[in-house]
Amino acid sequence: MTRFLLSLAALCLALSTVRADQHADNYNLWINYVGDHPLFNTPWGLHLEIQNRREDWGDEWQQLLIRPGINYTLSPSVTVSAGYGYVKTYPYGELPVAQEFDEHRLWEQVTYKMQLFGLEWQHRLRLEQRWIEAQHADGDTRNWRLENRVRYLLRTSIPLTADKKTYLALWNEVFLNFGGNIVKNHFDQNRAFIGLGRKLSPTTRLEVGFMEQTVQRRGGDKWEANHTPSIWLMSAWPFGR
Repeated sequence: MTRFLLSLAALCLALSTVRADQHADNYNLWINYVGDHPLFNTPWGLHLEIQNRREDWGDEWQQLLIRPGINYTLSPSVTVSAGYGYVKTYPYGELPVAQEFDEHRLWEQVTYKMQLFGLEWQHRLRLEQRWIEAQHADGDTRNWRLENRVRYLLRTSIPLTADKKTYLALWNEVFLNFGGNIVKNHFDQNRAFIGLGRKLSPTTRLEVGFMEQTVQRRGGDKWEANHTPSIWLMSAWPFGR
């Protein structure tokens, strides 16, 4: 009985905390291009990425992300990468920020591919150093807040046709903040995706699906559930063959 009462008390405390937090349901649309292009038949490659993130089913801006980088293939299963990212975030959704702001990032990652249960699995670990703009009320004075973040993605695909050109795409990515500037939101967000993919050519594929994004805002008491149809065009077209 004592254990039951303690469990009930813990549940009530958790529910009261949830009620005290602010929650927003937003409906967005992301249109993305991701290219990993080998260079001149060498282990080096060029990463090119742009994401057009829209709110209200695509009606208004949510974010713009531009992320170039350099890849180096260590083996058929391991690739390391590094690069720069620019992000502009706009006021959006039920809990909008006060004004749009910029962000500059450096990022480093390692990608590992493996076979398990007859499927290919991709593990991606990424570190980010983020300089996030904080504007004063006058709109002219800027501060740049440094934050660090680690991201882990697990992805696989399940063939749906005999030629394996059509497939079910599944992935999940968790984001965690760390460092001295992080106080209330060590958990940053989680993204879960399910969609249909089609290989358009040996180097190009298209994926269309749904991403559920759960975000804890910096103050720790505001949460977003972003329900997001997503379109991904991905290319590995070689440059300088």
